[in-house]
Amino acid sequence: MPSLKSKLIRYAMLFEKWCVPDHRSFMASRARFNGFGERYRPLRGSSVEAVDIDGIASEWIIPSKPMARRTVIYLHGGGYEVGSCACYRAIVSYFAEAYRAKTLLIDYGLAPEYPFPAGLEDVLSVYHHLLSQRHAPENIVIMGDSAGGGLTLATLLSLIAQGSHLPSAAVLLSPWTDLTLSGESIQTRAHVEPMLRLGVIENMARHYCGDHDPRHPLISPLYADLHGLPPLLIHVGDDEILLNDSTRLAEQAQAAGVDVTFKVWPEMWHFFHWAAMHDVAESKQAIAEIAAFVEAHMGQPVVRSVETED
Repeated sequence: MPSLKSKLIRYAMLFEKWCVPDHRSFMASRARFNGFGERYRPLRGSSVEAVDIDGIASEWIIPSKPMARRTVIYLHGGGYEVGSCACYRAIVSYFAEAYRAKTLLIDYGLAPEYPFPAGLEDVLSVYHHLLSQRHAPENIVIMGDSAGGGLTLATLLSLIAQGSHLPSAAVLLSPWTDLTLSGESIQTRAHVEPMLRLGVIENMARHYCGDHDPRHPLISPLYADLHGLPPLLIHVGDDEILLNDSTRLAEQAQAAGVDVTFKVWPEMWHFFHWAAMHDVAESKQAIAEIAAFVEAHMGQPVVRSVETED
């Protein structure tokens, strides 16, 4: 049974226009999306430090009592077209406070100006910069929601292909893993999803893919070889049109031998975690579970399995 506050938030979302694109321009859509996020302030006691990493604007979100040597990289959602540090710093402060780690929020390049693979290249550049600054990979967790969840997977797959050191674990919140939009929940959950709409994400997918096939494994990680990924935590709401992006990912990752912790949250919507800022019980519980997962895996190096072919 969903909490009363979650019901109220769902009701309010049905009348919000921040999640509906502004058809005047994608810049207007960004302003609307950012305006929603900027209503909120980071948790008291946390701090924000703006940094420029190889020309990529980012922000360190620092909790009140960070644990030494812990680093989380956060990749925001927004369909690869909207979203920013300004929009996400408040909710990321809730995550950072829970798992007690400095969290680097990255303003990666957005479509349509910067379609695939620009955003991915930005994230890889930042990750390698952290390694060059003596951030040990076993003390890094990478995390993202929605498109940021898909980008998290693309980053991990790219690091495997490069033979680079992997972070200790990854957290995927309502990840967008299939830009072909083939999941049956696109249709079966359309009547209960209060946030996303098919026409909106179709346009976002087209802008991000550009001239590339949407089945490209670094665009839609659902079509990738998932062997060798670090431990994954996947959260998704049962009312999401992207529900099957997570269920299929969890099944395929487990089949590939990946350590997967997977949870479907009943009667929750896309990236419901943000509602912790409204004291929603389910969102607060989900963040507590994320913190426990990070605590369990932080500091644990990923041991690669070596496969040979005859």
